[in-house]
Amino acid sequence: MPADDGGSFSPPTRFERVLSVEGIGVGLAAVILVAGTWLVSVPGMSAESQTVLTVFGVALALWLSKAVPYTISSVLVVTLLFALGAVDSFETAVGGFASTLVFFLFLLLLLGQTISSVGLDERAAQRLLSAQSTPKRTVRSLGANIFALSFLMPSAVARAVTFIPVVRRLTETYGLAEDSDFTRASYLVLGHVNPIASMALMTGGGMAIITSQVINADVRTITWVEWAIVMIPPVIVLYGLSTLAAVRIYDVDDTVTIDDKAATDGGDPTAENEGKTADDVADDPSADDPPTDGPVDDLAESVVDGTSEPLTRDQRIVGGVMGATVIAWILGSFLGVPTIVPAIGAVTALSLPGVRIITADDVADVSWGILFLIGAMFSILDVMETSGTLTLLVETITVYIPFAAMAPWQVVATLLVIAAVLRSFFSTASAAIIIVLPIVLEFAAFLGVNQLFLAFSVLIMVGSTTFLPFNTTSVLLSFDYGPLSNRDVLAFGLVTMVFGSVVIVASWLFYWPLVL
Repeated sequence: MPADDGGSFSPPTRFERVLSVEGIGVGLAAVILVAGTWLVSVPGMSAESQTVLTVFGVALALWLSKAVPYTISSVLVVTLLFALGAVDSFETAVGGFASTLVFFLFLLLLLGQTISSVGLDERAAQRLLSAQSTPKRTVRSLGANIFALSFLMPSAVARAVTFIPVVRRLTETYGLAEDSDFTRASYLVLGHVNPIASMALMTGGGMAIITSQVINADVRTITWVEWAIVMIPPVIVLYGLSTLAAVRIYDVDDTVTIDDKAATDGGDPTAENEGKTADDVADDPSADDPPTDGPVDDLAESVVDGTSEPLTRDQRIVGGVMGATVIAWILGSFLGVPTIVPAIGAVTALSLPGVRIITADDVADVSWGILFLIGAMFSILDVMETSGTLTLLVETITVYIPFAAMAPWQVVATLLVIAAVLRSFFSTASAAIIIVLPIVLEFAAFLGVNQLFLAFSVLIMVGSTTFLPFNTTSVLLSFDYGPLSNRDVLAFGLVTMVFGSVVIVASWLFYWPLVL
């Protein structure tokens, strides 16, 4: 922005606003809406299918550009579904907001805020650190702890919400900027890498559970133990490669330690003036300011000293409730109890009179934009399914692919590419698996491809592929709370997809034949 003669910045001109990302997003959304509604008619496509694809294009333009708040753009999207005739009633247009995931995410966001507000995020950060911890080692430690937690907490969204305040505290402890390499790498681990861990166990998450149900129904019966033997080694390899890639891509620092940070911020008043001349110190207006000890300095020093304050009353309550919730999730995964039940129990317990750790103010502070976006995306998906739009897309893709002339490995590769492409239309991996896997297995049966191997391959491909922020809820959270851009999400999504492809090839050729 241009500066005036006084050195201050003037507001952007109308021309600059139009050419901004937000302005381009609004313009693109308008073009898509006009073209898809009045100017273009796609041969062989019903008016209902064309309308829902037009609305989906408008949603993409507005959500990716963040031209308007998510809440407003999401309400606009569902209104367009109704106003343009894609659905018969407004109640049908907003049907996606009745999804369990919307309410489950709301509860998890409340619990995440509570963990931070009572200071448990600082204690979790302390357990991730040692006196010799560096940002690079901390990212690796973060990845390892998330993977270990995946065996106890099935939901990747729950793990992401739990660790977001921890990453914020770690960033402050190292004295880094909010858009530092360490922060970006950490949010990539929370968003992209974290859901990969959920594939290790049959009860590890929605996409694993759905895949196992499809295999049991269409291929053959598979046990919990057999799933673990088949999937844990490939998932460990994929998870490890992805975590290391996050560290390497952003070149996270591996020199500054917590010990260094504590020494600089702590009791040595000369540390920050080291290397300065007397004149430099004299000219520094902050040189005479008394040193202050904030929570960040306290955390760094407590890590070095190995000391910590006793748990407060609220910390004990929140810690106990969260521990009971995790146990309920584990037992519920075997007993068939919906994951939302322990979550609502935890929030209710923390809101009771005499406890009041969660208040009305906490509810108001929830990221409602994300909840509205998820609801709108599910509404679009529902209409795509009922109108036959998804089936039409699959048929259109396969009409032009000569499967009969392909070698078996080419057939498998093509089916996995189709799965990856279709994945970009869904807001969760579970929803993508529901639609994509049965279709792919039908092709496999017709073409004589090993259906069991292909089912696991589709799971890995879908679980490791995220091109857009709202393709995976944990990525959307990282995108909204962290410094990630659309380019970061797409680029790292391509990286994890490549790693997933490598793991699939190695598993198909060498590992799965040994254990299946």
